[in-house]
Amino acid sequence: MPSFGDAGQTFDPFVYLGFLASQTQRIALGVASIILPLRHPAHVAKAADSVDGLSGGRLILVVASGDRPEEYPALNLAFGDRGERFRESFEYIQRMGEVTPVFENSYGNPHGGMDMLPKPVSGKLPLLITGGSQQETSWIAQNGDGWMLFPRNTALQAQIIADWRSQLTAAGRPNQPVMEPLYIDLVEDPDTPPLPIHLGLRLGVKHLKSYLKSRQAIGINHVALNLRFNKADIATTLKKLADDILPVFT
Repeated sequence: MPSFGDAGQTFDPFVYLGFLASQTQRIALGVASIILPLRHPAHVAKAADSVDGLSGGRLILVVASGDRPEEYPALNLAFGDRGERFRESFEYIQRMGEVTPVFENSYGNPHGGMDMLPKPVSGKLPLLITGGSQQETSWIAQNGDGWMLFPRNTALQAQIIADWRSQLTAAGRPNQPVMEPLYIDLVEDPDTPPLPIHLGLRLGVKHLKSYLKSRQAIGINHVALNLRFNKADIATTLKKLADDILPVFT
């Protein structure tokens, strides 16, 4: 996309998830993020539940309203009302887990006697929300099964998480996981201090370890490390992460 400087994802996410499900046995399968206003929720629910069933219940679906303006006119859809369509789509997908669901929705009105198969393995498809997705934090607390937040300074991120978790309590819901994606360029010198890059950091392994510990301390449950901007050999970087980072957090 011209305004984002990248192509997003090359492969269709559900085709890719099916391929990954066939190549793995135990790891969780996640996608971040399915842009709900650009797809019909019946198709999203069918594809997601199919991957969940074929993988033995390993799918974690992260969804968003979409912030790439060029995508909307390409599908003859308005960009401005994507927040409302996100909520409608979210509800539709949730209701598809019911047996012969009956409800009214702007995307369609399923009626009793018609059903969608397969159903989620655990009875409910985990739906995590990316960023604000044009919603109030209270709505995310009431509806999301987790929250993916973009990187921010530690103090601000901690405050956002604390406020959201207080709203979870107010809504009578249990604690939900928080995720953070992070682009990294892991350099050879382990003592290299962090320097900002797009949605991430260029740094040495010692400072990455400190960063991840700070995220753990403020309540972030999972950090997804993205090596798109990594200049070192990927295999070497993965080994360094496996040797120096994973043992600290397992």
